[in-house]
Amino acid sequence: MMSETPPSPPQKTWARHVPLALVAVVAIIGAVTLGDVLSFETLRDNREALLAFRDQNYVGLVLAFLAAYIVIVAFSLPGAAVASMTGGFLFGLIAGTAFNVIAATIGAMAIFLAARWGLGATLSAKMAASEGRVQRLKAALHDTEIEVLLLLRLVPAVPFFVANLLPALVGVKLWNFFWTTALGIIPGAIVFTWIGVGLGEVFDRGENPNLSLLWEPHVLGPILGLCALAALPIVIKALRGKTEV
Repeated sequence: MMSETPPSPPQKTWARHVPLALVAVVAIIGAVTLGDVLSFETLRDNREALLAFRDQNYVGLVLAFLAAYIVIVAFSLPGAAVASMTGGFLFGLIAGTAFNVIAATIGAMAIFLAARWGLGATLSAKMAASEGRVQRLKAALHDTEIEVLLLLRLVPAVPFFVANLLPALVGVKLWNFFWTTALGIIPGAIVFTWIGVGLGEVFDRGENPNLSLLWEPHVLGPILGLCALAALPIVIKALRGKTEV
């Protein structure tokens, strides 16, 4: 008599949600406990020590900076703007922008993968099995995926963590998310790093950085222009779709 193969144990689907749940828990704890730590005041009080360490161990400080920035982004902790300006303050405009983009992209990839592995996989499966409007929405998103991802990165009003989570929940391609993130955050990274380059003079005057520069026409104008370029293909495809109907 042949023995029956024992049934395989049910898959523990809850385990897929552990990474995103961990991100959420750390983000809440960080919002409560780190608001006063990751601040301009902390940077001002420790700037001499940071500059001295940079001069003695440049590579070590770069690695520590990248690790700290990645953790801030991956867990949506407060202080991302301070970290970006710190990159400019410590490493200058070119190197600081490069380090900021690298760290922010890696951190964004981490939270994207955490969300995609859990909720993203569930929602994508439901969208794939759906019909009607949901299926048409998925098809439209697929056709304009790159344009939408770039637009999410370029529009200043879209919070960074939203631009990391939303694509994971609707099932965009990993490679498209990666390169549009790395490219799309460059304009904003340049602006924040540029402000950071002048932090030393601001601290010497006993002032705090003036973030209103972000809304100046000569800064906001080019960014909005890039947003328009990213949105243009979406508009053209939408108009063509209406014409064909």
